[in-house]
Amino acid sequence: MEITELTPAERRVWDAFPRGEGVDFREHPDETGAVGETWGPERTVRAEVLSALLLGGPTAAGQVAGINIRGARIVGKLNLKYAVVEHPIRLRACWFERKPLLYGAQLRVFVANDSTLPGLTADTVRVDTSLRLSCCTITGPVRLSGARIGGGLFIRRAVIGTPQPAGEATQERPEPLLQVNHADIGTDIIAMELTVHGQTRINGTTVGGQINLDDSRLLAPGAIALHAENLTVGTDLRGHRLEARGLFNLTGSRIPGQLYLGRAVLGNPGGVALRASSCVIGEVWLNSVATIQGTVTLRRSQFDMLLVPPTTWPEKIRMEGLTYRTLAPHLPAEERLPALEREESGYLPYSYEQLAASYRTVGDEAAARTVQLAKLRRHRRTLPRRARLWGLLQDATVGYGFRPLRAAGWLLALLMSGTVAFWLHHPRPLKAGEAPEFNPVFYTIDLMLPIIGFGQEEAFAPAGWYQWLSYLLIVTGWVLATTTAAGVSRSLQRQ
Repeated sequence: MEITELTPAERRVWDAFPRGEGVDFREHPDETGAVGETWGPERTVRAEVLSALLLGGPTAAGQVAGINIRGARIVGKLNLKYAVVEHPIRLRACWFERKPLLYGAQLRVFVANDSTLPGLTADTVRVDTSLRLSCCTITGPVRLSGARIGGGLFIRRAVIGTPQPAGEATQERPEPLLQVNHADIGTDIIAMELTVHGQTRINGTTVGGQINLDDSRLLAPGAIALHAENLTVGTDLRGHRLEARGLFNLTGSRIPGQLYLGRAVLGNPGGVALRASSCVIGEVWLNSVATIQGTVTLRRSQFDMLLVPPTTWPEKIRMEGLTYRTLAPHLPAEERLPALEREESGYLPYSYEQLAASYRTVGDEAAARTVQLAKLRRHRRTLPRRARLWGLLQDATVGYGFRPLRAAGWLLALLMSGTVAFWLHHPRPLKAGEAPEFNPVFYTIDLMLPIIGFGQEEAFAPAGWYQWLSYLLIVTGWVLATTTAAGVSRSLQRQ
């Protein structure tokens, strides 16, 4: 393209390119690209002029050439498909008539902060430093699948897509609005206050640092708000005050630091709100003011710490195979047990064992025993009525072995009752003159404890209702001895 063909606005850009100097078309310093449709020819630059500069424009010795424009109206398509661009591209506060095409391009840096775009196609793009779309208004899809970015991806305060009309199903959208799946981000994805009116997809992506979604809004009611299966993050995934309308899916993800969802709102009524199955995560934070509407699925995941108050759990949860080392905040077992009743699959012994193990990790053996007792009681409810009788008897007498003092109390009460009864009415000796001196205490002990013999039971025979009392003491003693032995055996097996 000849220089003589350039408009005055384009000549300003052309002349500034060799030195990488900025060209500001804005009338006011705080102006953005939101009203680009009304900008006149004095602010209009053709996309093919920018392409010509980037693919072979003039350079100046000792200077870093590049495009650095603010407040321009860019008409036509910026087509850099498969291009190798050695110059930085900075198009801030600009208005794009058509979506830029960066498919397969190799770039130094691409900055379009504060701009308005109908979309961006940049699949498999290679960017040496960073790709910046902060504060942009993007009405169409942003495609970054397979991108390789040496630095970070910055989309802070961007708005992608448009709100759907009431009653229109989100799943009818032709494609996800933000696609960063199978990408490789060298440092961070900075997306605070991001708004996406549709699905965000980052499946299989590797991020060297953190993903920051603080104060963001991912809005796909009735569909998938975040599709992040097999995501790998170097440090944390933050979602402080995040609002996700639709499924928040992290299945198979690896997050060695924190998954922080403090004060988040995860809403998918009638469906799954949070799916973090088969994940390996350092710490999961769901604090007391987080709101979850829908089911939470944490099957087969491994967490080092799970911080979730009991009030945060929704009505249905799925925790089959979930492993965690500690549970915070530290609360009495009675406050944690109701959550296990919300398991959608019903009674899961492993969930109780895992909760008990977390209490043992912090040295709270009493709480661990309470959980084990609750597990056996829950199991009893799954048995046929006839099979529940023995469990009820063990529970009432020794608390399935977790309440040994209860058995001692029963034995003491029976001992006192038998002692008083036989002290008031001595049973007759079986052989007069050969029987030892009667002792009501040891006689009662002889009746109650089958493995102990003091010679009293064989020497005396009660009559009348005292005989029935002796039968009661014998049967009760056998029951207490058997249930206590079963409880002790169960405790030893757990150890």
